[in-house]
Amino acid sequence: MYRQLYYRKLLISVLCLLTGLLPTAPAWGLSTDRDQPIEIEADAAELDDEKKVTVYTGNVVVIQGSIRMTGDTMTVYYTSENELDVVILDGKPATYRQLPDDSEVYDEAEALHMEYYGKDNLIILTEKALVKQEGLRFSGKRIEYDTVKSRIKARGDTKTQMGSDESDENGRVRITIQPRKK
Repeated sequence: MYRQLYYRKLLISVLCLLTGLLPTAPAWGLSTDRDQPIEIEADAAELDDEKKVTVYTGNVVVIQGSIRMTGDTMTVYYTSENELDVVILDGKPATYRQLPDDSEVYDEAEALHMEYYGKDNLIILTEKALVKQEGLRFSGKRIEYDTVKSRIKARGDTKTQMGSDESDENGRVRITIQPRKK
């Protein structure tokens, strides 16, 4: 009985993830991804209904349509109304990949730490952050991606810019634009 209740709550957790994890703008990914089932694999999953948190650990893989996310741990936080609030994915690196409508090239992102804010349609990548979109490459310490407005804000590491030797990089944001093929 307890085991059935646990699995039912875990299923509800996954369904809530389905409704809030995906970006809503077709510019970010296939418009049909939202209609696809979500598959989550991990070495372990733990649901705390009282704290409104689900934690997936150990080689986490999330697939929905063209979307593929990977990481070492994924923590999903819910509001008191059981709506998705924040998804946090950590890895070495955590990765995100999705195929946009009318494209043959995947959008890709990676960072040591990713946060997805469903209500704001915002993905924040920190620590060795990298976003690649058809011919564009953004890297920096922190990248914010608004999935509805398709806006990217990138920041470098100000400590490194001021002479700290915590990083091998020069601490600046780096953007690479590939020439268009004729």
